[in-house]
Amino acid sequence: MAITLTTLRSAYGAKRGKRRVGRGLGSRGTTAGRGQKGQSARSGVGGLARLGMRHTMLATPKLRGFNSIAPAVQSVNLQSIASKYIAGEFVTPSTLMKKGLITDKTLPVKILANGELSVAVTVKHCAISAAAAAKVSAAGGTVIA
Repeated sequence: MAITLTTLRSAYGAKRGKRRVGRGLGSRGTTAGRGQKGQSARSGVGGLARLGMRHTMLATPKLRGFNSIAPAVQSVNLQSIASKYIAGEFVTPSTLMKKGLITDKTLPVKILANGELSVAVTVKHCAISAAAAAKVSAAGGTVIA
């Protein structure tokens, strides 16, 4: 006989009905598997209270607050660049990491305009504020997006 959607059946014993407890003395009757008396034998008691985990659940710290999914941007000020770079050097995430100004070159880097810049540097692969770009240009450097 060909197997079609209408002839498919589950194997014998694969399906089992839900156990109906508390329906008479012959089938898990009387206490219905809940023991004798007490809070856990009553109806309306949740699983955590019955398992004794209520205190543990209340004592664990919950996830609160706001966690942004935007990556953390590493900021570098112009005064740090002025102290670590000489004229003609490229300012990239890898060179910033080598000079110890950032900790992770995979995270985005933004250069801010705090401080003065006296050396002409070329900024590549970094986000830069408008004020910082103006100061880099004024010092004779260039910004490559």
